[in-house]
Amino acid sequence: MSWWETVRSGLAAIRSHRLRSALTVLGIVIGISSVILTVGLGQGAQREVEDQIDALGSNLLIVSPGSSTSSSGMRGGFGSASTLTFADATAIADSDVVPDAAAVAPATTSSVALVNGSTNWTTSLVGTSTAWPQVRSRELSAGRFFTAAEAEQGAAVVVLGPDTASELFGRLSPVGQQVTVNGTRLTVIGVLTSSGASASGTSEDDLAVVPVATSSRLTGSTADTVSTIYVEAANEYVLSAAYQEVQALLANRHGVTTAEADFSIATQASLVETANETNRTFTVLLGGVAGISLLVGGIGVMNIMLVSVTERVREIGLRKALGAAPRVIRRQFLVEASLLGLTGGVVGVLIGVVGAQVLPHFIDQAVAISAVATIAALATALALGVGFGVYPATRAARLTPIDALRSE
Repeated sequence: MSWWETVRSGLAAIRSHRLRSALTVLGIVIGISSVILTVGLGQGAQREVEDQIDALGSNLLIVSPGSSTSSSGMRGGFGSASTLTFADATAIADSDVVPDAAAVAPATTSSVALVNGSTNWTTSLVGTSTAWPQVRSRELSAGRFFTAAEAEQGAAVVVLGPDTASELFGRLSPVGQQVTVNGTRLTVIGVLTSSGASASGTSEDDLAVVPVATSSRLTGSTADTVSTIYVEAANEYVLSAAYQEVQALLANRHGVTTAEADFSIATQASLVETANETNRTFTVLLGGVAGISLLVGGIGVMNIMLVSVTERVREIGLRKALGAAPRVIRRQFLVEASLLGLTGGVVGVLIGVVGAQVLPHFIDQAVAISAVATIAALATALALGVGFGVYPATRAARLTPIDALRSE
């Protein structure tokens, strides 16, 4: 029997038991489609994070209080200062001390409720300086940012993120309108353009930006500490130098060594790596679940092939009596098992591709189809069919004609 005749025979055997064959490959279908979607979700999330990081610029340093420990926690520090202060930001802005820093923007963050008439919306209130738009690479879709004079006076002005403006004013232009925060009326002077989500997954569009003095008055805070200090390096080529300068300056000011730093400095590259590492972890986890489904599907193929051998044992005995070699019998069942695996793989890929087009409409997450993952999934399905078909095929090949023909 030629290879082509063997394939035709295998296809005929599958068609003769359509329902049984469909149920047999169901596990492989679920596993393959899960692999396609899992890898697609991971790659889609990775691309979105990289796009967001690129939009923020490649020469940004983000200085935060506390530092990571070997146990993955956060520590306050070993020196006299346990948090970052406005004085730290002022020192970093000194061009004689940190010559490679182009701009510095300290920021405080708190949660407040903004009220417009009968509408209220809870969002993040960011108190910062006039350098914030430059350092964060943010532009305005309407209005303007607050001036140095307004920042110094603690003027009652606010710049809204696009999501915040939409929640409070709908389709109306918020510029020139007023919102109330803790009983204080603020005039909306600008609206930011959309920036999407940060590397940590938090929205960059749902916020309200005010001068630091205004933020302190609204929240009643008298602390001199800041949540974050954003430092823009002069360009991406001096980013490493700026990192070293900021690190040395803060360590000296806080009376600690760099190894005992009570602060941490993140670069865009480190944020990308952290986000990608998280995506990889989830991808591996979900891929493991899909792998279990594939294993179950492979066991299903083996089970149904053993049933097929049992049902066709007299046919096997007759063919052997007519001179068929064991390798021909083995090849016949291996081809049939391979076709089952490949069929499951093809159907699984089709479901995965369709799911990749439909899923983003429900979970607001891009799904990127990977050609490599698709080919690997098909190869895995084929390998599963071959691997789990070896034992049934070998069992069929070892049957003797006499025993096979005597079976009921």
